[in-house]
Amino acid sequence: MTFEPGTPADDIVADDHRFAAWLAEVAGRRLLEVRGEGLEGKELKDAGDRAAHELLMELLATYRPDDAVLSEEALETASDKSARLRAAKVWIVDPLDGTREFSEPPRDDWAVHVALWENGTLTAGAVAQPALGETFNTGTPPQVPARTSDRPRIAVSRSRPPAFVEALAKDLDAELVPMGSAGVKMMSVVRDVADAYVHAGGQYEWDSAAPVAVARAAGLFTSRVDGSDLLYNQEDVYLPDVIVCRPELSEAILEFIAKHGTD
Repeated sequence: MTFEPGTPADDIVADDHRFAAWLAEVAGRRLLEVRGEGLEGKELKDAGDRAAHELLMELLATYRPDDAVLSEEALETASDKSARLRAAKVWIVDPLDGTREFSEPPRDDWAVHVALWENGTLTAGAVAQPALGETFNTGTPPQVPARTSDRPRIAVSRSRPPAFVEALAKDLDAELVPMGSAGVKMMSVVRDVADAYVHAGGQYEWDSAAPVAVARAAGLFTSRVDGSDLLYNQEDVYLPDVIVCRPELSEAILEFIAKHGTD
């Protein structure tokens, strides 16, 4: 059976925040459908990446044909890049963030990222965690709960955390909380599952654009590891590091990195 996302109401298409959330949600529903088709391993990973990407490209072409798109799953040509850099509006999407976790049902630590860059800044964004039944978005910014942990918690990769993050945790008397995708780690700060996410191991714009937009809307601190602004829709879309944290932790994190680095 062919997946049908339905037709969004005109007021959703006209509102960047609501449209971003709708896109993330329908792509998430498509991914849940793919997850139920009996595929495993690499076949499931590839099917998920392909299905979510194709659906998002189709929907953006239909409802926002004049906007440019930067997607993890699309090979950008020189002409594509030129058009993107001239565009007033650019959608930055990661159709499936956390492919490994997606391929390991019933894990819920994978996500869909949809962000809108407009005239120099992120203006809207949504991060759907379909298996969790949640979509975090800038239209209705999340209310970050009061911290429930006495010790700070830092979201880290499921595999061995970088040495500098382990050293940072020791310095802050923090505990490490392993989980899947980059978007899930950043949303874990929104959800009071963690208090900070500090990454310096290499990423691209689509890995952080939507989560950073949502985190900013929720009042969290966001920056690169040297404290500079996170910039999007750049000629080189490699954006290797990011900090998302509760504001009260930002100074201590930046001071530690300035003193010790991330090597």
